[in-house]
Amino acid sequence: MKKVTKIIMGQALCTAVLTLAACGASKSKGAGKSTPKDTVVLGTTDKVLTIDPAGSYDKGSFTIENNIYPFLFNFPYGSIEPKPDVASEKGNFSEDGKTYTVKIRKSLKFANGHELTASDVAFSFKRVVTIGANGKDLGNGPSSLLSDMESVEAKDDSTVVFKLKTPFNILWEQILCTPAGPIVDEEVFSPDALTSDDDIVKAKPFAGPLTIEAYAINNSVAYAKSKDYDGIYGPAKADKYQVKYYADTSNMKLDIQNNKIDVAFRALTATDIADLKKKDNIEVTEGPGGELRYMVFNFAIQPFGTKTEDADETKALAVRKAVANLVDREEIAKNVYKGTYSPAYSYVPSSFIGYTPALKEVYGQDGKPSVDKAKAALKEAGVKTPIEMTIQYNGDHYGASSPDEYAAIKQQLEDSGLFKVNIAQTEWSVYSKDRVITENSNGSYPVYQLGWYPDFSDADNYLSPFFGKENYIHNNYVSDKIESQLNSEVSEIDSAARVKKLEEIQKTLATDLPTIPLLEGKQIAVSGKNVKGVSDTLDGSFKFRYGAISK
Repeated sequence: MKKVTKIIMGQALCTAVLTLAACGASKSKGAGKSTPKDTVVLGTTDKVLTIDPAGSYDKGSFTIENNIYPFLFNFPYGSIEPKPDVASEKGNFSEDGKTYTVKIRKSLKFANGHELTASDVAFSFKRVVTIGANGKDLGNGPSSLLSDMESVEAKDDSTVVFKLKTPFNILWEQILCTPAGPIVDEEVFSPDALTSDDDIVKAKPFAGPLTIEAYAINNSVAYAKSKDYDGIYGPAKADKYQVKYYADTSNMKLDIQNNKIDVAFRALTATDIADLKKKDNIEVTEGPGGELRYMVFNFAIQPFGTKTEDADETKALAVRKAVANLVDREEIAKNVYKGTYSPAYSYVPSSFIGYTPALKEVYGQDGKPSVDKAKAALKEAGVKTPIEMTIQYNGDHYGASSPDEYAAIKQQLEDSGLFKVNIAQTEWSVYSKDRVITENSNGSYPVYQLGWYPDFSDADNYLSPFFGKENYIHNNYVSDKIESQLNSEVSEIDSAARVKKLEEIQKTLATDLPTIPLLEGKQIAVSGKNVKGVSDTLDGSFKFRYGAISK
């Protein structure tokens, strides 16, 4: 095993970032072919929390992580079947199905020259769980994805052994491809606390297709092709990549149509996309659907929540049922998102195996709002109306149309006469922390917006991370029945039987309503006509890999 010595390399990071900013400024003058041939320039409105994998479980952060860190397994372009990346071959289960052993390739190194061994692999998974358990991930880490992992150890320099709680977990290799799966350098990262982005970039603990050359969080990132990466994706198709982070979509739209950036990915408005489709120099590419937009109820401080003065579980559920009966998804999809999103009637998107329209069958009238059913639910529970309720949303992470989306929801609820709604917006860096219930906080938002891109193409990824124990949502929803159902479906090897179990889970959730799914959507990227490879990375893995793109 290698000796662990934490170091920080002294690199002129600030100078590099200033250089990147200056280069970006010089290239932004005027329209036309202003981006260099060997560099792909991308734009996004996504926000990054941290590039420490133990502290982030969001699209913006993971897009960076998936490009710079290696994984035991990853998804080849165009495939949803995990293949070895750092691993040398497929892993093996023990006879009882609770031990999973995998070998890793030899002579691997990080960009800083440190060896990458089985010890780094075990360290990476241990710290995700440790940091999640001690609360130092601020509720934003991916530890919920590893809830089935009992332990992990390096048997020798090339052998990793996982002990699992569920025998023959059919999803385990897919979980190893998720935000819980990046392999990090144990000589750089803290074992029990998050490591700062600046320290990470200075120490260059990268072994993925790209390395970071300069970094200014939520401003710009400059990448270079890794000279040593020989994993599943092969060499990146371009020598350099630059990503610019936009505060709003209007500037990103102008830059893509004026050729100042090569690709815009997440999240142009529906109106912007419709307009850009008409431009001769623009290509709009759609990938498989999987995005889910939904509302979360904080079970502690929602109306009649467990920590309110008038706490009443029956009334709290009646409030959730009333909202579910009143929301008009079709109106939002049509008027706000111009058909780029579709109504979501369950906790799993309609394109996934195991989907059943559980909400459509129980609330409203065949998916359309019903004031009568909402009134009946509240009357039966003895809830006086109108109910005052605050809904929090976020526009800088979930897109510029979020204010219109939640204005529509406010209008729908208030038009019933049953609710008096206040809507409020918070900047993402604050929002992501304040929304969660922790040991020391009941959270700040009674009802709030979240969105989701799957980690892999299986219905469970919309269920276990949301509703299992120590889940990502942290809204105080606990259900022994759901926990039992989740454990059962994960270990079910008969496909037809597993589909039935997935359907039953969705029906249980429709009864409890910890969240209310609203809309589901496709992946959409906009690029210049001279850009290649965008369709290759917009696949069912839902991972945006820069290395596929070139000019």
